[in-house]
Amino acid sequence: MTLKWTTEDIPSQRGRTIVVTGTGGLGFESALALARAGGKVIIAGRNAAKGAEAVDRIRRSVVGAAVSFGAVDLASLDSIAAFARRLRAERDSIDVLINNAGVMTPPRRKITADGFEMQFGVNHLGHFALTAHLLPLLREAISPRVVSLSSIAARQGRIDFDDLQAERDYKPMPAYAQSKLACLMFAFELQRRSEAAGWGITSIAAHPGVARTDLLHNAPGRFSSAGIARSVLWFLFQPAAQGAWPGLFAATSPEARGGRYYGPDRLGETRGHPSEAKPPQPSLEAHVARRLWDVSEGLTGVVFDDPVVPQPRRQGSLVGEPREG
Repeated sequence: MTLKWTTEDIPSQRGRTIVVTGTGGLGFESALALARAGGKVIIAGRNAAKGAEAVDRIRRSVVGAAVSFGAVDLASLDSIAAFARRLRAERDSIDVLINNAGVMTPPRRKITADGFEMQFGVNHLGHFALTAHLLPLLREAISPRVVSLSSIAARQGRIDFDDLQAERDYKPMPAYAQSKLACLMFAFELQRRSEAAGWGITSIAAHPGVARTDLLHNAPGRFSSAGIARSVLWFLFQPAAQGAWPGLFAATSPEARGGRYYGPDRLGETRGHPSEAKPPQPSLEAHVARRLWDVSEGLTGVVFDDPVVPQPRRQGSLVGEPREG
């Protein structure tokens, strides 16, 4: 593996179409680096103003950048399906999907438009459904990749099938850890299923370590204990651009391998250059991953064997609380 890998090592992405979820933080930095490498980048997010700002910033930084914004709310299965329909109408293939966007530790339990706990619904189920809907386009590409962003918080995670939506006992950090463990397990299970079904898709997981993004300001709040720590102890967080390196390595490096997990190489995987990370033991339990996959298909109504047409959901949908922003 290349020592001290940086964005300077990204091979040319000319001719490749890349979808990155998230308009700020790691998503923005990933889109910027991929645009610099010549990729056709679609920044996918729910806030059109932030999306337009991200596109404008990249175009001002990269002459001739092929970058655009696509509206999608990962807290809405209908929005995800509509976004995928637009892409299928506009494009013949997608080379890379980076499942990056996320919600982190809102102090009170919130639900998505479909009645899911917000962190599990956006971080895992939203990206699960998005990947399924985009599977036909990915399968048309040459050497397509799906990169799923997890977190070092996944080390503390467990999949609680008895209270998956934290309806009985919502605690912000355990719910976040569960959602990020689910992202990691999804990446591993997607690789196993791609190999078994011959989809030709390489699925890789990554985590950013501890990065200076706005996640802690956006969800817990700037004046929460976590938000204050993020502001005051900023020097403990590596820059967002560096936090994006493991995901970019997974998305572009010829050395990245399917079914692997990449993160920073120093200080307990909190900072540094991309290296192979140590998956938490629960993420390696294939029987749990299979059950989570089946449950996720049931909740989202999306089946990977027939990903274009969503199936009726097994649980009735609920009207979600309005989201901020």
